[in-house]
Amino acid sequence: EVQLAESGGGLVQPGGSLRLACAAHGFPFGDLAMSWVRRAPGKGPEWVSGINSDGTSTQYAASVTGRFIVSRDNAKNMLYLEMRSLSPEDTAVYYCAKESTSLIRWFGIPPVYNWGQGAQVTVSS
Repeated sequence: EVQLAESGGGLVQPGGSLRLACAAHGFPFGDLAMSWVRRAPGKGPEWVSGINSDGTSTQYAASVTGRFIVSRDNAKNMLYLEMRSLSPEDTAVYYCAKESTSLIRWFGIPPVYNWGQGAQVTVSS
C-alpha cells in the first residue's frame, strides 16, 4: 500500500521559511520521480516542484522558482521542500505526490490517488 505522509506545515509570517517533509512507504521510492502539489483556498491544485528519481534534476513552477528547493533522501525514503521568502499567496495545503516514472513531468499534475494527506501552510502576519 502506497503511503505518503507530509509533515512540517504550520503558520509562518510573511518573509519566513518552512521545511516540509514527506515520508514514503509501500513503493520503490528510489525508482520514481516525486512532485509537490499545492491547493490554495478556493483554487484548483497547482504543481509546485518535481525531482527525478535520483535527485539529480529538479523543476519548479514559476511562482516558486528561486524561493523553494526540493530534495530527497532515497536511503531514508524521504522527500523535502524547503520554502523561503513565503508570502500569503503561498498559503495552501501542500501534498507530496508519487509519479509513475523516474522523470519529472512536463505538464499537468499527478493523479490525486498518488498524493499524501497534505500539510497546511499558512502565511500570515
